[in-house]
Amino acid sequence: MSSVHELKFLKDKIQELKATGVYRKLPVNTGPCDALIELNGKEVINLSSNNYLGLANNELVKQAAIAAVNKYGAGSGAVRTIVGNMDIHEELEVVLAEFKREEAVCVFQSGFMCNAGVIQAITEKGDLIISDQLNHASIIDGVRLSRADKAVFKHSDMEDLERILKEKRSQYENVLIITDGVFSMDGDIAKLPEIVELAEKYQCLTYVDDAHGSGVLGENGRGTVDHFGLHGKVDFSIGTLSKAIGVVGGYVAGRQIMKDWLLHRGRPLLFSTSLPPAAIGAIIQSVKMLMSSSEYTDKLWDNARYFKEKLAKLGFNIGHSETPITPIIVGDEGKTMEFSKTLFDEGVFVSGIVFPTVPKGTGRLRCMITANHEKAHLDKAISIIEKIGKRLSII
Repeated sequence: MSSVHELKFLKDKIQELKATGVYRKLPVNTGPCDALIELNGKEVINLSSNNYLGLANNELVKQAAIAAVNKYGAGSGAVRTIVGNMDIHEELEVVLAEFKREEAVCVFQSGFMCNAGVIQAITEKGDLIISDQLNHASIIDGVRLSRADKAVFKHSDMEDLERILKEKRSQYENVLIITDGVFSMDGDIAKLPEIVELAEKYQCLTYVDDAHGSGVLGENGRGTVDHFGLHGKVDFSIGTLSKAIGVVGGYVAGRQIMKDWLLHRGRPLLFSTSLPPAAIGAIIQSVKMLMSSSEYTDKLWDNARYFKEKLAKLGFNIGHSETPITPIIVGDEGKTMEFSKTLFDEGVFVSGIVFPTVPKGTGRLRCMITANHEKAHLDKAISIIEKIGKRLSII
């Protein structure tokens, strides 16, 4: 066989990863995503899940998924524009619109698909997209797919955003300002009121990706738009159904006219099979549970505050997080991965996050606190984190 098929260029790149200590193999979870999981055959406290409210393994949510399979089958069988649009897809969008207090919702197969599909559908040549420097990879890729011009403002820096608007606004037809609602690596919240104020001053559209705000911020987890009371002032509000909601999928909430357009031009909707019935049934159940009670979000925040306070007292650098996302910033990439590996050996799973997910030299463990954790889980995890943090001279 020709040597070209050995993919030497990839072997070299993998060797580089190994040399810098950031090569990894995928961990294997052999049960549901919960506070305690069996990972690679070892029981560990799970501090690395986006299952904020513990709904992924909730009995009522599972039963709703099973009921949907029994009625509709395992898959939808087509894209939504052909025969893959079932009445439960329509029901889900009505329920989500009510939850988000918006006119309409359009559901996509994932949050990534949502950003990839919506951004290019609502912008064109002659428009400008202005994006926060720390926006999620799916936004960056979505922006790349657009034919609009692009500009980036320094993270949450309103002076820099206004500088770009002053320089460029007059040269473009439409200008779209895009930000994460909650930034997934640092846990800080976007300065949404200030962004909306600037957008109105300069006649721009606003787009918020609320993946980590959905189910976390706002009344019963309605998100950052609700948190700041900005209904009707944010044009495109994106959420995921795979984190706090506990299933899979993404959606955009806004005006009905937006939804009408996306059903004609949202490429993931047009060219990829719609969400399976099990997912839809489970999501509807999760959202209805959130609308009826604040118990899940209350426990999440109680746990998050407890955990942050304890870590900060021990002297760990937990950054400027304003949400249950709690980074332990280490810095060096190799040391970050060593910290993560040693914690696993001691019974705590916290994923190490390094470049290119975060800038070089800002490696961190990203602790994700959930409503499923009991105080005993958190106390044990903190004790182990303290022990290993001292052993590795991190504190």
